[in-house]
Amino acid sequence: MRHRVAGRKLGRKTEHRLAMFRNMVTSLLDHERIVTTVAKAKEIRKFAEQMITLGKRGDLHARRQALAFVRNKRVVHKLFADVAPRYAQRKGGYTRIVKMGFRRGDGAPMCLIELVKPEEENK
Repeated sequence: MRHRVAGRKLGRKTEHRLAMFRNMVTSLLDHERIVTTVAKAKEIRKFAEQMITLGKRGDLHARRQALAFVRNKRVVHKLFADVAPRYAQRKGGYTRIVKMGFRRGDGAPMCLIELVKPEEENK
């Protein structure tokens, strides 16, 4: 039984997994869309949405918490100045996962994870 066991291990040690999540969230916030496997996308979604929520708070403590995870000042500045104000009226669901098929080498299910555009919420 796996009651109350949250998250996927993805075949990696804890340090490697967290470093990978940090790198992927940084890339997602920088480029606003990345291609990855479905399992990884579902895991980084919660970290990315947490960073955007910190950006919406906008105070110094939130900025320092974001810098502790992202560790790229340029990306954190973009998060607080550009990305978070877009979602000021939105209460969550800042990312979208679009499945793209299977990877050629090993057949892993691939997807595109991207930040939702604010004009799409009115449709």
